[in-house]
Amino acid sequence: MTAPGHGILPAQAIRAMFTRGEIAAPRHPDADQIQPASLDLRLGPLAYRVRASFLPGAGAKVMDKLDRLKLHAFDLTRGAVLETGCVYIVPLMEGLALTADVSATTNPKSSTGRLDVFTRVITDEGRAFDTVPAGYRGPLYAEISPRTFPVLVREGSRLSQIRFRIGDPFVQDADLTAVHREHALVAGGDTTIGGGVHLTIDLEGKGPGSLIGYRGKRHTGVIDMDAKAAQEPLDFWEPIVHRGDSTLILDPNEFYILVSREAVHVPPMFAAEMVPFDPLVGEFRVHYAGFFDPGFGHSTLGGGSRAVLEVRSHEVPFIVEHGQTVGRLVYEHMLERPETLYGEGIGSNYQGQALKLSKHFKARA
Repeated sequence: MTAPGHGILPAQAIRAMFTRGEIAAPRHPDADQIQPASLDLRLGPLAYRVRASFLPGAGAKVMDKLDRLKLHAFDLTRGAVLETGCVYIVPLMEGLALTADVSATTNPKSSTGRLDVFTRVITDEGRAFDTVPAGYRGPLYAEISPRTFPVLVREGSRLSQIRFRIGDPFVQDADLTAVHREHALVAGGDTTIGGGVHLTIDLEGKGPGSLIGYRGKRHTGVIDMDAKAAQEPLDFWEPIVHRGDSTLILDPNEFYILVSREAVHVPPMFAAEMVPFDPLVGEFRVHYAGFFDPGFGHSTLGGGSRAVLEVRSHEVPFIVEHGQTVGRLVYEHMLERPETLYGEGIGSNYQGQALKLSKHFKARA
């Protein structure tokens, strides 16, 4: 069991961190920036194209590394296009002055991951991406590398999110089994718990001829990261339909949007995160954007929310089969119930989802 006083900080605690100066920014938070168990992070006004990704390491600051590795700097206040295959570093608006008992992790937002925009957060003296140590005081930086589509961003665009925690709120498997019996964390597949709840892939859909996924097209137009329902899906995606064989060959270096067999449920007193199943079981990576907030798939809010899977094969073609385990959903205790759950009128785009592209695309008829 998790020790008392350990847990993920909810929205009201994040708001209080702004008040106390533990989170600081040059302007007030956006109306929908604070989510039930996470905070969206905003790009600052200046971006740097760099020669290569890097970590600063002990005793080093990100800006010192940038002085050596940057190719050029450019302004984001009027918007700028980030090209595929390039690496960019953008100082974020939000800086931190965490107390000694608060640490954090970061992740791409769901909409970012569904566009194959590889995004990680770096801290000064950081030895690992997407990890903010307890007591950290300093700036945050986003490393951004579009993989499939060029994207338009501007000052204030939100590509990453941060989750704060006290102690170790991880739910161990024995306790997770009990939580599943009470709350039905997943439904629709073969429930397996081991290092979290296993999720499997749906390659059958509604039967032969039905849509089961998308593959990203190359040489497309630009996607504005802040524009909802602005793009025609077929301009950017090749639909994949079930043709009677419940398998799919993943081509190397291609990007796929697929979906889990299971409907996922995150009860109000828990937060969840998708983590890769095991790199030794297949030459592919699943799910860049892993945070699931309290209330995702909650029955009182519509329920039935499946996990959309962002899939990329590595060096060789790889066959995935219907029902194959592709990821694990790990759960953590909340410190307290969030004042608002995911889907309760706070700009939650993916409640009740099945197979769904990012918010940037028009809905299919």
